[in-house]
Amino acid sequence: MKQAAIMIDKHFILSDIDERIYGSFVEHLGRCVYEGIYQPGHPAADENGLRQDVAALIRELNVPVTRYPGGNFVSGYKWEDSVGPKAERPSKIDLAWRVVESNQFGLNEFMEWTKTVNTQPMMAINLGTRGLEAAKNIIEYTNLEKGSYYSDLRRQHGVEKPHDIKLWCLGNEMDGPWQEGHKTALEYGRIAEEAGKAMRLVDPTIETVACGSSNLDMPTFAFWEDTVLSQCYDQVDYISMHQYYGNHDDNSQQYLASSDGMDQFIREVIAICDAVKAKRRAKKNINISFDEWNVWYHSNEQDKQIEPWTQHPHQLEDVYNFEDALLVASMMITMLRHADRVKIGCLAQLVNVIAPIMTSDTGVWKQTIFYPFAMISNQGRGHVLHTQIKAPTFESRYGNSSYLDAVVIENEAADQLTIFAVNKDLADDLELTCDLRQYEGYRLDQHVMLHHDDLKAVNTEAAPDTVAPVAGKNLTFENGHLSGMLPSQSFHMIQLKKA
Repeated sequence: MKQAAIMIDKHFILSDIDERIYGSFVEHLGRCVYEGIYQPGHPAADENGLRQDVAALIRELNVPVTRYPGGNFVSGYKWEDSVGPKAERPSKIDLAWRVVESNQFGLNEFMEWTKTVNTQPMMAINLGTRGLEAAKNIIEYTNLEKGSYYSDLRRQHGVEKPHDIKLWCLGNEMDGPWQEGHKTALEYGRIAEEAGKAMRLVDPTIETVACGSSNLDMPTFAFWEDTVLSQCYDQVDYISMHQYYGNHDDNSQQYLASSDGMDQFIREVIAICDAVKAKRRAKKNINISFDEWNVWYHSNEQDKQIEPWTQHPHQLEDVYNFEDALLVASMMITMLRHADRVKIGCLAQLVNVIAPIMTSDTGVWKQTIFYPFAMISNQGRGHVLHTQIKAPTFESRYGNSSYLDAVVIENEAADQLTIFAVNKDLADDLELTCDLRQYEGYRLDQHVMLHHDDLKAVNTEAAPDTVAPVAGKNLTFENGHLSGMLPSQSFHMIQLKKA
């Protein structure tokens, strides 16, 4: 049996965890909003049309922040179309996804939904087809109490108190030629600076996110980040990162190494942020908002068959399998291992569209990726310890990749220590050891495992529990030493508490 060790020191703390690292994303795309979180007339919908069966599962995920309304959608979005009496809202074509948007679910409905699922908004503004004036107006509408045109307009729309939105994305993927209003790095850096400045004049307490590269493979990567931040450094707090992975070659071992690519991407963006900081002799750090990440490839071919100019078609509806759940766990572990700089993360997306939750007219169910996200989101609170791993490796496109992926989190308030670990070995179990004698008086409280013999196993409405967590076994904690066996291709949550 292969052997692996996790090594930590309770005094070597990497960072407190910003809970917003467990955020998600709702875009006007496919059935994420319509037939997902919002479906008037459905038996499970409340008086506002919000599906409560879906809301219950979202609350299980414990999502602290949700990005909205896009995504590519936001680059053609006119927010004014989404507020006021529904009968007066126009239906508009959306060039991003070549569909018709009814605007029956808009800004105020979204804010009502956030209360239902206990999340906070991360609002994106349109810097594609619009600019400074629209940015100033929307924050006046959402954040000022009264006495001005747009704040009073909100009150006329039945919302007396300000929404008080504190986190704002300055556009979306503006480096992408597919984006409406695509810009060069210099063009975008300037409009981001001016929009951020104007919005802060309206509400100085907000935080803003500048658009980073759309993915690591963009030909302008690194030059884009350097140029954008050189322009708008003083007006932004975060730069975004976006990355999706897929097993296009059906090589599961290589696919599971993708989190190493994510790690490399994060380190490179941090280096660029710090280089700009040094050039500007600035004091503040620019941190990371990894506000689009997930597995996305299953639905690519079927999406080519969608008829244009329909409303909320079945679009980007990846059916996730067990190996996808293992990679999602590793991606979350990777972000936590950079929790000193990755402060916001948004799993893209939340319902139906590349999502952990799927719906039909007759039900709602959890995809395989629901489980690692829920376990890590709910139990991964506190601070991250510097986590060293000694384990066998395999050769991947990223170099030597470890079969063991792990991070250790301490929650001092709860006297709790949690280990999240993935055994990426598809053939062999790993014999794990961890010296935890510094945690005197602790006991093994729970061990939960996600494991399946078939990497391609999926959950469906008819068989929703094909892949689901089970109680782990074969772990012992004696005299401060944790030891035991992690089965091949498995994810684990191991939790110790003070007796």
